[in-house]
Amino acid sequence: MTLAEKILASHTDKKKVSPGEFVTVRVDLILANDVTAPIAIKEFQRIGVDKVFDPKKVVMVPDHFVPNKDIASAEQAKLMRDFCYEQGIIYFEVGQMGIEHVLLPEQGLVLPGDVVIGADSHTCTYGALGTFATGMGSTDIAAAMATGDVWMKVPPTIKLVYHGGLGKWVGGKDLILYTIGDIGVDGALYSVMEFTGEAIDSLSIDGRFTIANMAIEAGAKAGIFRVDNKTQLYIKSRAKRPYRVYEPDSDAEYAQIIDYDVSNIEPQVALPHSPANTKPVSQVGDIEINQTVIGSCTNGRLEDLRLAARILKRRKVHPRVRCIIIPGSQQVYLDALTEGLIEIFIKAGAVVSTPTCGPCLGGHMGVLADGERCISTTNRNFVGRMGSLESEVYLSNPTVAAASAIAGRIVSPEEVVT
Repeated sequence: MTLAEKILASHTDKKKVSPGEFVTVRVDLILANDVTAPIAIKEFQRIGVDKVFDPKKVVMVPDHFVPNKDIASAEQAKLMRDFCYEQGIIYFEVGQMGIEHVLLPEQGLVLPGDVVIGADSHTCTYGALGTFATGMGSTDIAAAMATGDVWMKVPPTIKLVYHGGLGKWVGGKDLILYTIGDIGVDGALYSVMEFTGEAIDSLSIDGRFTIANMAIEAGAKAGIFRVDNKTQLYIKSRAKRPYRVYEPDSDAEYAQIIDYDVSNIEPQVALPHSPANTKPVSQVGDIEINQTVIGSCTNGRLEDLRLAARILKRRKVHPRVRCIIIPGSQQVYLDALTEGLIEIFIKAGAVVSTPTCGPCLGGHMGVLADGERCISTTNRNFVGRMGSLESEVYLSNPTVAAASAIAGRIVSPEEVVT
């Protein structure tokens, strides 16, 4: 079996599972946020069950519209908060919360060998830790909260092997954008993307989170990495319960094996209006921008802020650009403050926000007007994703986003850092 199949089999009553097979899978953690939880809660109440199956295995995080931007979002958060207190489930309030997919690994709530389902498409982020994690609809989440399991079809696995060494300013975001540009937004439809190779081994855990996060943008059911020493070091200080590491069998069958030589890959930019519409930054052309967003569940971790600070230090954001920086959690914010990164951002003319998904989904804290362009470290650039249907969103890694904020147009970090 593949890594994903091993994990799924261990959560069923079967010794072996195969792609295409329908199975009932026990879950280790269930997640919902302030957009998706209210629907799940209402559906849960319709089932007629008094209590969730295990309050220690259900987590709710308000992160999309918080601090609440209007009455409607405040009502959503209140519904979620009241349910969490009533059920005694794990809940993170403003001041302790963060962007859910940054917060949960940081808090040791997702661990290797787990099956995690979330009412958010980017739940696949946790695959960076050797977890089978996938997004589902709110009604599926409601049923899982009642029963502790989920019914699903075992997905096939595509193995992606990245050879060679990464160039300067190239990281996880560039590898996944390059991959999506190659295979398309449906290139891994209802499949597991298993990431491996020496280039993957060299990546930090933060870089792996970025890749796993965007597996869904290739249509994948999950993205997953093998557990190595870096993973164990990350987990060691965070895990509050036992976990199990699985390895793929040497004779595992893959639906496809794709090899990449990363040696000549430049920083990538996804042009409107698809994450697959990618180009090397050197081929993007002269595109002026109005806004830069550095943050999100894709690139809102400490390493991402450090990279942005390297570019912004002793430089100034272009006077016609709004540069919005959003740490992914309170801990990331505190670490960035301690390291002096926040001071660098403020002196450069950027604004630093409390942790929130905010602008990524066109919610608040950076909505675009007609005709405006934004370069962002987020994960999607569909029509109207960040505001007006007449706006444009370009996706990049934090160094390209920071360099572009300084130049006022999309540029390589090489043009800014001499």
